[in-house]
Amino acid sequence: MATDVHQHIWTPGFAAALRDRDTPPFLDGWTLHLDGEQPYETDPRDHDVERRRALDADLDLALVSLSSPLGIEHLPPHEAWPLLDAYHDGALELPAPFGAWAGTCVTEIDPTRTAAALDRGFAGLQLPATSVGDAEGLERAAPLLDLLEKRDLPLFVHPGPARTPGAPAWWAAVVPYVQQMHAAWYAFQAFGRPRHPRLRVCFALLAGLAPLHTERFIARGGSTRGVVDPGVFLETSSYGHQAIDAITRVTGIEVVVLGSDRPYASPAKTLLGAAAEQQMRCTNPARLLGATGTPATTSALSNEGAEPR
Repeated sequence: MATDVHQHIWTPGFAAALRDRDTPPFLDGWTLHLDGEQPYETDPRDHDVERRRALDADLDLALVSLSSPLGIEHLPPHEAWPLLDAYHDGALELPAPFGAWAGTCVTEIDPTRTAAALDRGFAGLQLPATSVGDAEGLERAAPLLDLLEKRDLPLFVHPGPARTPGAPAWWAAVVPYVQQMHAAWYAFQAFGRPRHPRLRVCFALLAGLAPLHTERFIARGGSTRGVVDPGVFLETSSYGHQAIDAITRVTGIEVVVLGSDRPYASPAKTLLGAAAEQQMRCTNPARLLGATGTPATTSALSNEGAEPR
C-alpha cells in the first residue's frame, strides 16, 4: 500500500476554529498569524480536498498531521483542546486516501483524553519536537508514550513552533526546525528508548539529518557503534536524492519512509531505483504503522534486536 506519512490539510472546521481566535495562532481570512513570526498568506487551494486527492492519485494512504509549528499543542489546555477537537473532527471526515495522526496538548499531559482521541481511529500520535527534545520533555511525555506502547501505535515527531522575528521566510524551516528534530532524535536515543523499548517512532524531515552525525557521536563517546534501531523511522519531507542517499548509507533503506509535507513540499525524488522506492512508499510505512504484524523494536542502546550496518 503506497503511503505518504506526512501531509497537512486545514479542513473548514479547523480553519473556522482558528478564525474564532484573536491571539496567535489565528487566521484572518487566509492570513495566518503566529507568535514571533510575520503574517503568512496561505493559499486556500492548498487545502482543497478534491484538488489534493487528484495530486495524490498514486497513493493508497496519505496521513494528515496537525501543523505543530502553529503552537497549538503548547497552548494552555482550555485553548488547545478546542482547536485539537476541531482538527480531529475534520481529519476523520476526510475521504480516501486520507488518514491522520492524532494530536494532544503538551502543557498539561492528559493520557485519558489522548486515549479517547486515539480510540476514534487515528494512525498514531504526533508530538512537536519542542516537547521531546531533552530528558525533561520525554519524562513529561512518558505517559503518552506508555499509552502508545500499550496500544502498539507509533509516534510521529514533527517540528514545533519557532520564533523567527526579522528572519527570511525560509529561516524557520531550514534552521530551528532542523535543530529541533536533531535534538529530538538524540534525546529519544539517550532517554526515550531505554524507557520505551517497544515504541515505534517516526521523525519528520529525516530527523534534521541527525543520523549523519553518527561518526561525531561515536568520536565523542556514543555507544551504539553503528547499530540501527529498526523501530525508529525517518520520513523524507523537503529532501531529495542527495540527503536520502546519504541517510541510507548510515541507517539502511529499511527505516526510511515517504513523507512529502504537502502542500509545503512535493514528494521526494531519488535515484535509488524501483526496489528502494517500493520500500520507502510501501514496505517501510506498513512496518511503521504496524500493518505487517512486525514485532515492535527492542532497544538499540542494548544492541538487542537491531541490525548492524
